[in-house]
Amino acid sequence: MALFASGCTWGGTAHSGRATAPAPLPTTTKPGLPERPRELPLDMVDPCSLLTPRQRAELGLDGPPKPYTDSRFSHARACSMRDNHRGVATRLALVTDQGIEVWLDGTAQVEAKPIQVAGFPALEVRTPGQDTFCNVEVDVADAQFLDILLRDGGNQHVPPLDTLCAGAREIAEEAVSTLAANTP
Repeated sequence: MALFASGCTWGGTAHSGRATAPAPLPTTTKPGLPERPRELPLDMVDPCSLLTPRQRAELGLDGPPKPYTDSRFSHARACSMRDNHRGVATRLALVTDQGIEVWLDGTAQVEAKPIQVAGFPALEVRTPGQDTFCNVEVDVADAQFLDILLRDGGNQHVPPLDTLCAGAREIAEEAVSTLAANTP
């Protein structure tokens, strides 16, 4: 699994010599997301088909895909797989009744960082106080998103959160590439 490092910078604005009141800070931290390049509807997709056998092998996902319904997302169709060597598990869920903006709502109580996945707008989502899993949410169609979760599978030493997030992004890249290749 590749590890990617990223950083953030905080920019400032130069002021003229006169004293002025500081500009008010934004009341929301909602990042703007770019337009998606095209629609990749999830309605007829099998979540376990989003990673081919070759992709699963390259990602180290050696456990068989297990389809199920995820009640946390209004009974979204989902698929779980394990990497038994590294002791992590992933879930791919197809959310078809709400858009990615649900993660940007203040009630979500998460840290959502805008990223791109295979050219699609996405969010890396971290839950404060939780360091055993990371989500990547990909905006694939109106009121639909692909949810990728990578979590610790019970290791004595939990992989670092940055490693889990990098792995979730890598899985998301492969899944969206497969989805795009199979969507006319």
